[in-house]
This record gives sequence, structure tokens and C-alpha cells, in this order.
Amino acid sequence: MPRLGNVFEIFLVAIPGFEETLADEARELGFKEVAVASGGVTVKGGWPEVWRANLMLRGASAVFARIISYPVFHLAQLDKRSRKVPWDQVLRKDVPVRVEASCKHSKIYHSGAAKQRIETAIAEELGAAISDEAELCVKARIEDDICTISIDTSGESLHKRGHKETVNKAPMRETLASLFLRRAGYTGDVPVLDPMCGSGTFVIEAAEIALDLAPGRSRSFAFEKLKGFNAQAWAKLRDSVATADAKPDFRFYGCDRDAGAIEMSRANAGRAGVGEITAFRQCAVSAATAPGGAAGLVIANPPYGQRIGDKKRLFALYKSFGQTMLGRFGGWRVALIASDAGLAKATGLPFGPPQGPFSHGGTRVYLFLTEALA
Repeated sequence: MPRLGNVFEIFLVAIPGFEETLADEARELGFKEVAVASGGVTVKGGWPEVWRANLMLRGASAVFARIISYPVFHLAQLDKRSRKVPWDQVLRKDVPVRVEASCKHSKIYHSGAAKQRIETAIAEELGAAISDEAELCVKARIEDDICTISIDTSGESLHKRGHKETVNKAPMRETLASLFLRRAGYTGDVPVLDPMCGSGTFVIEAAEIALDLAPGRSRSFAFEKLKGFNAQAWAKLRDSVATADAKPDFRFYGCDRDAGAIEMSRANAGRAGVGEITAFRQCAVSAATAPGGAAGLVIANPPYGQRIGDKKRLFALYKSFGQTMLGRFGGWRVALIASDAGLAKATGLPFGPPQGPFSHGGTRVYLFLTEALA
């Protein structure tokens, strides 16, 4: 097989329903040949683009480097061709790897057998240890009789920014929060308030966007364990986007009736470096008030009824939320994440057509948006 090229396809894993939104973000960041694909977005580039995607993309769940593809029609052929993959150009002998395989619309249909053949090829041709607990993951996708070999260059899911040590029940992932903010039209130029902030994810994410802080600035990635990784060049890239140039003249606010959630949010904001421009206070939704200054965006992710509480009892909460918005948040726009149109309607807010569905922890949810309230 030929040597691996300097330019290859990079696959950005998307949360279901947000493929187009992630593609828009990739284009804004200057990635080339951006295209929406099943389950995510593809771009073209080399290892510097892989580093930048992991460091800069707020909405991607993972970044896969698709290093090579080859046709396979039976397991013996998979075994032979997998042994000819130039593994030593990408993987290190001293770093354990794990293999995940999937098969679809192919003559090879047993993913476990495919996984075993590729593991054996790596172990015998490269000499690397195979471990199901290894951080570094080789992904083999056999579809329409083509085997595509990718490296998961992220390691832990990219929603783990490295700042949130504590979360509440049914937490909103950072990647999902950033995508909802983007869909709500937020660009970092107005204040944001979450009246049911939980562990502070929306508030912290909005503040980071306003400060133009790279989401991956505080964590490590699997690509740091690949062959030929240039630690000096990576440090230079990471350090160039690690600090904010200027602070906005507005703030970001979170409220929650749970004192523990407020304490949690303040600690998480401090670790993220946005403590100075965020404010959290304990109060019920009915007691939330608009801060002084320019109007901005209220974004809320109330309980859905499937995992927390009883949906029938949630109508009062949604109604209270709507009354508070209409009574005290004139000039503000409202973004509501809900799984049920009936609950959204109970707010009495003038929502436009719902956006979605999107997947939140396996639950189908929708984004409801208003224009500026009267």
C-alpha cells in the first residue's frame, strides 16, 4: 500500500440533528472542503488541521483522521490488506491501542471478526500492545465493501473541556450547549442568562464564546501519542489561543433554586477562567429578574419529564417561566429546549416554529425561539 498522504479526510463527529450547524462552525474557522456527511462533517487537511479541530471546534464530539481506505470482500482479504497498512507512520510501538469495528452493507458482516483481524495485524506488523482500555483508538468502518481506517485523535469526548469537575442531574454537555447557543443566533455580543443553570454550562459556554477562548485549551488529546507528534508546534498553537484579548462590558448570569448547583457553577466558572464575568445566584424561576444594561438572550433547559420528575407537574414550572419572561424580560430573546410542544406552549411565549429534533442524551428535543419580547 502507498505511504499515507499529508492531506486526508478528517471526520468531525456531530450530535444528531446538528450536522449543518457543525459544518457552519467549521467553515467559520476556515477549514477546507467542508461537507455534511452521515453522522457528522468532513473536511480536508493534515495533522495541523486535526490539532486545530480538536482545539477550536466547540460543537464537535470527536475528530477522526481517516488515514486509508481499501476494498475488502472476505476476512482473509481483510487480514492481508490490514497487514499492509503502514501503521508505523501513524502509531507508536510503545503506545497501546484498541480497535473498534463496524460493518454495514458489506460481505464482511461480523464486526467482532473484523476487529480481531485488524488487532492481529497491528500487533504482529507494528508490535504495539492491544488493550480494550487503551486511550488511543483505531476505528475500522466497513461499508459497501470498503474498509476505512480512522484514528480517534480526540481521546475523551470533546465535551470534556477540562473545567467542569462537578455536575448536577441530567447535565447539559458543553458541545451541545454551544450548538444550541449557535442555533439561537448567539455570537458573543450580548449578555446571556440561564434561569435554571444547573452546573452552569450555558453560562460558562456563552462567556467563553464572548472571550473567544479555545474550548480545548485546558485538556490533552489522543493525537499527542501518535507517531511524529511535534510537541513544540502543538504548544505554540495552543498557547496562541489560551488567553482572551479583551473582556466584554457585559456579564453572564445563572440562577437555580438549588444552592448546591450555584456553588457548583461558581467553581466551574472559576476553573474555566470566566469567573470575573459570570454571576450566579440562588433563586426560583419565578424570582428571576433581568439584569441592568442591554437586553440579551435567555436560554433555558428545564426538566423534560422523562428523567426528572413527572411531566404533568412540569406544566406549572413552564407556565411560571413564561410569566417571568413576559413580565420582566422585555427586549430579551428567549431560547427554550423542550421535548414536548405542549410544555413549550404552556409558557405562553410567542415562539416561532420549533427547530429540531436534536438528541440530548437519547431524548428527542426541540429548540423554541422568540424574537425580542415586548
